[in-house]
Amino acid sequence: MAILLDANVLLRLVQKRHSHSALAAHATNTLDARNETMLMAHQSMVEFWAVATRPLTANGLGLTIEDAEFELDGLKKLFRVLPELPLHEEWQRVVVKYQVSGKSVHDARLVAAMKVHRIGEILTFNMQDFVRYTEISALDPANVS
Repeated sequence: MAILLDANVLLRLVQKRHSHSALAAHATNTLDARNETMLMAHQSMVEFWAVATRPLTANGLGLTIEDAEFELDGLKKLFRVLPELPLHEEWQRVVVKYQVSGKSVHDARLVAAMKVHRIGEILTFNMQDFVRYTEISALDPANVS
């Protein structure tokens, strides 16, 4: 089975001092041991980069461009990157169907990518962000065993 990794999981994997870092590592290691295919969408990588390079004072990781590139390259060695297919039409269907507005449109783009690539689950710490989407399931890293 294929599982999409949300940006918050990717961030916790590189942010070793965060309280969720061990959960993210345990979940991805467990899924890997079960031979699950873990994937990154371009949207997740963009969100990762935004947080990784944002200053600590603005709830970011405060990484330099070079450090962010190093971390992202490391993640790309661990997880397969989904091809960037045209998602606009599916994204628009999702945002209209679920009446999505504001910042939530970024999560809707992940759902659109999941639908286009036929991925049924997303590993995320933000379960509530995906509750409305009936076509996919959200998996909490704390519940991976």
